[in-house]
Amino acid sequence: MAAAAPAMPIDLSRPCIEAKGDAAVAGALLQRRLTERGALAGQADACSATIRFRQKAGTGEGFRIERTGATALTVSAAQRRGHVYAAGWLLRRSDGLSLAMTAAISESPVQPVRGTQIGYRFKNNSYDAWTPAMLERRIEDFALWGANRIQIVAPVSDDAATSPLFPVPPEQAVRAMAAASDRLGLDAAIFYPLLGDYDGGAVDDAEVARFDALVASMPALDAVYLPGGDPGHTSPERLFPLAKRLAGAMRRRFPGAELLISTQGFDAARLDAFFRETDARPDWLSAVFVGPQTRITAAEHIRRLAGRFPVELYPDTAHAMHAQLPVLNWHPAFALTQGREPVNPRPAAMAAAFAVMTPGMRGAVTYSEGVNDDWNVHHWLAMGWNPAVDGATVAADYARMFVGDPAFADIPARLEANWRGDPAGNAGINETLTRIDSLKPARWADWRIDLYRYRAVYDALVRHRLGAAEARQAEALYSLRQVQAIGAEAAVAAARAAYARPEPGIVAPLRARLDQLAEALWRSARMQLSVARYGASNWERGANLDRADIDLNDRQAVEADLTAAMAQPEPERGAAILAIGDRWGMGQLALYDDLGDPDAEPHLVRGPGYPADPQGLVSAIDGVADAVPGAKWRMAQLSYAEALFEHPLTLRYAGLERDRRYRLRYSWAGEDYALPLRLMANGKELIPFMPRKTNPQLVDIDLPLDATADGELTLEWHRPPGIGGGGRGRQIAEVWLIPQSRNPDQGAKP
Repeated sequence: MAAAAPAMPIDLSRPCIEAKGDAAVAGALLQRRLTERGALAGQADACSATIRFRQKAGTGEGFRIERTGATALTVSAAQRRGHVYAAGWLLRRSDGLSLAMTAAISESPVQPVRGTQIGYRFKNNSYDAWTPAMLERRIEDFALWGANRIQIVAPVSDDAATSPLFPVPPEQAVRAMAAASDRLGLDAAIFYPLLGDYDGGAVDDAEVARFDALVASMPALDAVYLPGGDPGHTSPERLFPLAKRLAGAMRRRFPGAELLISTQGFDAARLDAFFRETDARPDWLSAVFVGPQTRITAAEHIRRLAGRFPVELYPDTAHAMHAQLPVLNWHPAFALTQGREPVNPRPAAMAAAFAVMTPGMRGAVTYSEGVNDDWNVHHWLAMGWNPAVDGATVAADYARMFVGDPAFADIPARLEANWRGDPAGNAGINETLTRIDSLKPARWADWRIDLYRYRAVYDALVRHRLGAAEARQAEALYSLRQVQAIGAEAAVAAARAAYARPEPGIVAPLRARLDQLAEALWRSARMQLSVARYGASNWERGANLDRADIDLNDRQAVEADLTAAMAQPEPERGAAILAIGDRWGMGQLALYDDLGDPDAEPHLVRGPGYPADPQGLVSAIDGVADAVPGAKWRMAQLSYAEALFEHPLTLRYAGLERDRRYRLRYSWAGEDYALPLRLMANGKELIPFMPRKTNPQLVDIDLPLDATADGELTLEWHRPPGIGGGGRGRQIAEVWLIPQSRNPDQGAKP
């Protein structure tokens, strides 16, 4: 007998959709999205396909889709959200208006909580300029992707009270988002920071009154999240009594709503106090969530809670540095230009973070600051639905859902690969731009295609600018090192001529294109890629268009030093110019580390890094200070390495001369943390805890001979133990280990 012919794809160009009751919302949403793709509403006598939504008990949040005829589908689900999820599956698996489907499929989510945060606030890189209709559309996108909880930042947070970009007051936007979530069958949640100095009296009473008024205005409320910090600073002894009162106010209006608390920002003492409170099993507390600025891992939370409360994640998908999930070996040229909140698809990193952080969790609500991390948010939602899903499947679904060209599927991984290594030597950056330029998005594709075009163009711009900047600097510094042969005036003139060389011809068109894409993203997604042009709150809040032209070498600092050197008499002048040209101490045979540059820190002990340690809790992290190259800062001073909480920043040397003395010099530079640091050498204190007096600050110290007597040296910088916040501030930018004279009383050891 001949094998049956495979079923033909289902034509969705004229669908007839039957949906009543709880399925009506999903049916209408599916029809609208298919219409956007060019479908016409089918007539009873001319349907290209019939899709029937049916109520079926016992499927939980899941759904079943069966092909019940050559052109007919039956969707079964028990809940409104289940019908919406089924509509999302159909959209994600359809190539435009064609659905290839043979066998029936049944799906249910694995994790009970799958959500994301929307902050209608000034700091956000896009949402504060969105209308309620745009916000509703965003929530629909998340629902179609499997989200079941939308966490809305309260109207009052650690932010300006208003934004010049608000289309409506924040209270109205919050209510609209809660109503949209409820309409789709999703949980509406509030992220409610506690910002006051609570005293158990009048301050607490005022907070409860504000909270009660907010709750009274909500059309729906299923959960409230109270962060222990970030923002906030309330000790657990004050936090828990206040939270109990807030839980009571909430449940008078919404009896089934959850209340969750996090351990964010706590120092060691407050963390212990938090677990003493949970040991008492307060009956008003529903769960604990684990977010950024948390001293211990999610797994340690589970251990210390000992089953008393469920635990969920609040992972930071928005930020590339100074954050919970940093790009650990990120080149400083990217960090200086694209900044903390760039367009940042990171498929491998998100998968690694999910694998390490989610065991034992009931789910996650991702911390987002707008649209820059759109891929990461959708990736987490997909993994929350099915932790075993592979990145290729997620990418293919994303391509079909939002772009309409299956070739888009490899773009997120390519953009992540763009950030590996020195951009000047990463030829894959050019290939990524070529690939994204060759895409043919469907006419219904939205702002997302421009989002990734913007990133690909920016990467290419950085690559070409950095390569030219490094070449100019190499020529300039080489000229300065020839001072003894050609004289001061000639050396300085040659260096200045090298720095004055123009940008490569490719830079101007790339820069113009970046402007065009930024304008397109402002129009379509209200993405604020510039402070001056689009009203961003700060350049770090995604406004990296403002950093596209900064220097990527030491031109300004070198010029300032050359001016000072030329004012000196000889022979000091020549020596000063030679020193400017030899930043690394080559003439002194120094062992040099430019910490923060992944390709120039040979003695840094990196630790496990990705994928084992995605938060960098026991790994070295590269970062940059909040400044740009200038007269005060060189590139090497701006970039630094750091380590978090009690984990020391460590450098290790081997093969040192055993009978030679060494001098240690390091540039203590980075962000403006006012933390004292202690330096240990081979486990012995070399410099006790001392504060930094200036930023940057150069520290010089002669090492005792016994520190290198066995030919090895381990340096460790420590910060005071037990401090809270993000665990950051142990930042060192450059290290020189400079050989000095031999010990005349000691021969070489065998």
